[in-house]
Amino acid sequence: MGTLSFIYILTCLLFLFFKVSFAAVDSITPSQSISDGSTLVSKEGSFELGFFSPGSSKNRYLGIWYKNIPVQTVVWVANRLNPINDSSGLLMINRTSSLVLMSNNKSVVWSTGLGTPIQANNPVLQLLDSGNLVLRDENSGISLWESFDYPSDTLLPGMKMGWDLRKGIKRHFTAWKSPDDPSPADFTYGIEMQRRSYPEAYIRKGNKKFYRTGPWNGLRYSGSPELKPNPLYAFDFVYNDDEVYYIYSLVNNSLITRIVLNQTSSSRERYTWIEAENVWRLYSSVPRDYCDNYGLCGANGNCILSGSPVCQCLEGFEPKSQEKWSLMDWSQGCVRNKPLSCHKDGFVKFNELKLPDTTNSWVNKSMSLKECRDKCLNNCSCMAYTNSDIRGEGSGCALWFGDLVDIRQFPAGGQELYIRMSASEIEAKKGRRMKRAAIVAVSLAVVSGMLLIIGIYICRSRTKLKERNEVEVVGHQNNEGQNEDLELPFLDLSTIASATDNFEIHNKLGEGGFGPVYKGILEDGQEIAVKRLSTSSGQGLNEFKNEVRLIVKLQHRNLVKLLACCIQEEEKMLVYEYMPNKSLDSFIFVVIWHRNMLLMGNSQPNLMSLALGFYCWRSLAGRKVEGFMIQTTAIILLELHGYFGMREGL
Repeated sequence: MGTLSFIYILTCLLFLFFKVSFAAVDSITPSQSISDGSTLVSKEGSFELGFFSPGSSKNRYLGIWYKNIPVQTVVWVANRLNPINDSSGLLMINRTSSLVLMSNNKSVVWSTGLGTPIQANNPVLQLLDSGNLVLRDENSGISLWESFDYPSDTLLPGMKMGWDLRKGIKRHFTAWKSPDDPSPADFTYGIEMQRRSYPEAYIRKGNKKFYRTGPWNGLRYSGSPELKPNPLYAFDFVYNDDEVYYIYSLVNNSLITRIVLNQTSSSRERYTWIEAENVWRLYSSVPRDYCDNYGLCGANGNCILSGSPVCQCLEGFEPKSQEKWSLMDWSQGCVRNKPLSCHKDGFVKFNELKLPDTTNSWVNKSMSLKECRDKCLNNCSCMAYTNSDIRGEGSGCALWFGDLVDIRQFPAGGQELYIRMSASEIEAKKGRRMKRAAIVAVSLAVVSGMLLIIGIYICRSRTKLKERNEVEVVGHQNNEGQNEDLELPFLDLSTIASATDNFEIHNKLGEGGFGPVYKGILEDGQEIAVKRLSTSSGQGLNEFKNEVRLIVKLQHRNLVKLLACCIQEEEKMLVYEYMPNKSLDSFIFVVIWHRNMLLMGNSQPNLMSLALGFYCWRSLAGRKVEGFMIQTTAIILLELHGYFGMREGL
């Protein structure tokens, strides 16, 4: 019985031991340690701390990775410079409240390296769900050390990239040398600043600048116009006397995203985890394009991605070496067209720019733009100025000294920059602007004139088309209606053309304001006189109809008879009975006068005849109907009896 009780108790103790041993823990105290094979897991199971071997390497490193992502993704490494070549690694809190990582020979491989040991009554090391490994005093809550202050190659949500000016900590990122080697490469990313200068973030290859974000303008980096509020993450830039840093946070905590510095692709990349596909998907990366290469166009050059070539000198500048510039070697940059003269200088405004490198800059967050201009103008070394914060109406002042480097032009979303120019260059610029304005004005005038001419042509064409349609309707679709409207017979154009031998010149009797008159013979042998409306007469369809209606009403036995009319296509014609004698005016003004001068004897009949002729002409030819007057040439005498051709009985 005693033996069974002993076995039962031993079994319970073993079960309890294994439960404690294998339960996930997120923290350790000085009496505990982490050995190779054991881990810390954050409270919600987001991250895990332990030993790993990257890629095909057999070396062991202490690191942090995502717990629930099947593709092991390491976000922080402790002993990057000193790998352990076996599984003897051990992490613990020593007597000075520092973290130390030791190998099998008890040598220190890595430590938190606190300069002055901080004694804590109850130090605890804990892995948070943010991925931050924190060493703190459990009693006071004071943080003694955090992994977020010493990042590797990955920027996580809530992690600060920048400076803690109180502690003297610079948080910057260094890429892995390769997927198999997490040791620091020469590819780094961080915020750089001098005392009172305009801070901004740089990517460097070795000591050389490779990419620059542009300074923060209150809304975004000036070189990142695409950085806008989005449904994935929020971002901010803090710049005060204590800290200068960039930080981002998740809008949706279910999203997993990270920024990583990649030595292989020479880029800074943002990835998001796609759960359905079990892959990291690239969200964005920089450099984005050719113009993102640092200093591509040299000093005072402007990179325009849509330009050809992409590098162009800023207005007011010219290539320092035209020969090299023509060969697309822009490294020497540009120099001014005209030298500066200090206090007589002015400023030219440039729009939609990525602001220049701020290494040689000065910033004041409380000055207005006018005060900023005055300060720059009074300093002969100041080359450019602008607002340091573009929110609202703008505020703050940023000044640049020396050459302006790494400027690029954006189609939209860039920033204003006021660049110092000599007075003569500003006048020349005004002249060029006025010349361009004049060219634009002349071009607009020419285009407007052409449009006006085209408009008039279209209007006239439509008017002619409308008249042609009316004629076609009258001539082809409604002959009966036409006859009833004009109370006159209607002849086809073909009939009249046949009668006049296609208006042969030998059949032409004369020509007046209406148009030419032709003699013709119809198929039944009747002789006719055809008045054909000239295109230059100015008469339209309505005027022609009015004349026809009037002449029809003025039919008289002593007047030539109107037989028919023709309105077809563009032709308008009147068909009269043909009389061999001429028109009345020729007799009144020539024949009668001539004959009266020749007559001998009693001249009273001649004067009476002349008076009677004038009476007839005035009676019939002087009537105005709807804007026109019958001319004397429209009255044709039937016969010439005696002194003028009016039949007896008039």
